[in-house]
Amino acid sequence: MQIKVQPMGVYQTNCYIASLDGKDFIIDPGVNATSWVEQNVTNPVAILNTHGHFDHVWSNAELQKKLNIPLYTPKDDVMLLKESSWMPDLPPSTPDFEVKPDEEFNFDGVKVKFHHFPGHCPGCSMIEIGDAMFSGDFIFERSIGRTDFPYSSPQDMKDSLERFKKLDFDKTLYPGHGGTTTIKQEQQYSDYWIGNL
Repeated sequence: MQIKVQPMGVYQTNCYIASLDGKDFIIDPGVNATSWVEQNVTNPVAILNTHGHFDHVWSNAELQKKLNIPLYTPKDDVMLLKESSWMPDLPPSTPDFEVKPDEEFNFDGVKVKFHHFPGHCPGCSMIEIGDAMFSGDFIFERSIGRTDFPYSSPQDMKDSLERFKKLDFDKTLYPGHGGTTTIKQEQQYSDYWIGNL
């Protein structure tokens, strides 16, 4: 699998293009992501949101229209695509698929699974494609997503971290901000974060 990444906007939100078996998946197209995506895809098949915060979904609608491909967003975050208390000028978008917790999709042999880990926001998910896990704002390198935003829940984050630390496999994590890490690497910090929430 080939993975391209470009930090977008003031918050340097990672937009990813994951290419596997000739299919390009666009993950979290943030502010002004459209031109970069257009220049770096050959066969785009879907736009995938790890969650609904504005800096991860800003270019959803524009790319849906320009590339004529479906948008997949965790259903518990769909309400965040219409308005943002932080960014009133957020371009609204409407998902073609409202993803249920832990739902899996098959794109002609390429499996894409949304692992639901709420806390940062209600729909917050990690997206598994091949040997990669796109962790959005749930897990970063030696850090976790904030839980002091509207719709955040420290208790949900604790519960999610308890489940995360029990994952019995390892994959490279590609977070919504910053550099890559691994599941095993970040599991060792889970108890620390749980104790500090």
